[in-house]
Amino acid sequence: MEYLHKIESVDAGSIAEELDIEPGDVLVSVNGKKVEDIFDYRYLCDDEKLLVVIRKPDGEEWELEIEKDPDEDLGIGFGGGLMSEYRSCRNHCIFCFVNQMPKGMRDTLYFHDDDARLSFLQGNYITMTNMSDHDIDRIILYHLEPINISFHTMNPELRKKMLHNRFAGDIMPKVMRLKKAGIRLNGQIVLCKGWNDGEDLEHSLKTFEQLLPELESVSVVPVGMTKFRDENHQVQLEPFKKEDAAAVIDQIERWQNYYFQKYGTHLVHASDEWYILADRPLPPEDNYDGYQQLENGVGMVRLLIEETRASLAQLNGDGRHRKAAIATGKLAAPYLAKLVKEIQGKFPNISCRVIPIRNDFFGEMITVSGLITGSDLKKQLRGQELGEELLLPVNMFRAGEQVFLDDVTVQELEQTLQIKVRIVKSTGQDFVHAVIGDQEQ
Repeated sequence: MEYLHKIESVDAGSIAEELDIEPGDVLVSVNGKKVEDIFDYRYLCDDEKLLVVIRKPDGEEWELEIEKDPDEDLGIGFGGGLMSEYRSCRNHCIFCFVNQMPKGMRDTLYFHDDDARLSFLQGNYITMTNMSDHDIDRIILYHLEPINISFHTMNPELRKKMLHNRFAGDIMPKVMRLKKAGIRLNGQIVLCKGWNDGEDLEHSLKTFEQLLPELESVSVVPVGMTKFRDENHQVQLEPFKKEDAAAVIDQIERWQNYYFQKYGTHLVHASDEWYILADRPLPPEDNYDGYQQLENGVGMVRLLIEETRASLAQLNGDGRHRKAAIATGKLAAPYLAKLVKEIQGKFPNISCRVIPIRNDFFGEMITVSGLITGSDLKKQLRGQELGEELLLPVNMFRAGEQVFLDDVTVQELEQTLQIKVRIVKSTGQDFVHAVIGDQEQ
C-alpha cells in the first residue's frame, strides 16, 4: 500500500524551508520506507542522516539528503494529528453513549472512535476489536504507552453480546501481547445492570490479576442513559439504584484490599457516581493511587476537595464583598456548596450560590456538569439572582472554545442572562480564586 501525505505547512527557518519544501508538496518516503502515520514519521526522522523523497505538484520527485541532530524537527506540518484518518468503531455496544445523542447536532458528536493511536495521544479508551497483529506490532515497536482499554467484561461470550461484535471475545490474547512487551495499560468497565455486574464483575476483577503489573488501573463506571436511548436502542437497560451502588462499592473495595495487600496497588476504582448514588463518603486520597482515572470520573471530587483546602490554607482571608453564582451538574453541586462554606470561613462577606442544573436536554439521569447545555442554562437561570458573575466549570465547553455541546456560545448566554460568565479551570486553586473574585491565575 502506498501512503502519500500532503504537506499543509512549513515552519519558517526550518530545515524544510531551507530545502524549498512547500505546502502542497507530498511526502513519499523517508529512508526508503513508506510513512503510514505520525508514529512512522517521528520514528524514521529521529536520525542524523535522512533520505527524504518529496513529490512536487507537477509530479517531479526530489530526493533530499539531510544531515541534522537526531531530535531536530524538519518543520513540516501535515494537518490532523495522525497523518491518516481516524479509525471508527466497528461495535454496536448496548451502552454506547454516542448512539444516545439526539439528531441534528454537529457531526463530530456522532463519530465513534476506536483508534489505538488516539489512546496513546489523547487518552481515549479502545475496545481493540479493530486491531490487527500489524497494529499491535507497531505499538510494541514504538513502545506507545499507556494504552487505555475498554474491557467491560472478561467473559468472551458476554463481551461479544455487549459489543454486538463476534470478534470482541478475543481480547485477552491481544492484551497479553502488550503485557509481555511491557506496555503500560489502563482499563475501564461500563457497568450495565443485569449484564456485567455481580458474578461477572467478580470474574473480571479476578482476571485482571493476570495483567499485573502492566495493568496500572481500572475504572468501573455506571452506564449513562439519555432520554433518547429508547429511540435509538433495542436493548433495554435498567438504572442502578442506591442499594445497587452500595453493592458495587463493597465488591470493588474488597478487591482493592486484596490487590493492595498483595501488590501495593488498589488497581480497581469505583467512579464518584457510585459513592454519591449510594450516599457513602468518598474514599481518602491515598486510595486513588495518584488519580490515574480522573477522565473516567474517579476521584475528581476528592481531588477538588483536597486542592481547594490546600489552596485555602495558604490564604489569610479578608473582608471583601462579592456576590456570585455557580451553575453545575446535580452530581457535584452538594460538594461545591460545602466547599463554598469552607471558603466563607475565611471570606465571610462573600456570597456564592451553587445552583444545580437539571439536564432537560439529555434527560434527568444525566447529572454530570460536562453534559450540561447552554439551552438548559438559559432556561433555568433566567430571572434568578446570580450576583455580579456566573461561574461555570471548563468541562461544560468544547476543548479550547467557549461553546456548549448544543452550540450555544458564552456570549449568547451572557446576553440572555445579562451577566458576566467566568469559565473556571478544573483545579481547586482556580475554584477558590474564582469564588473570591481574584484575577484568573
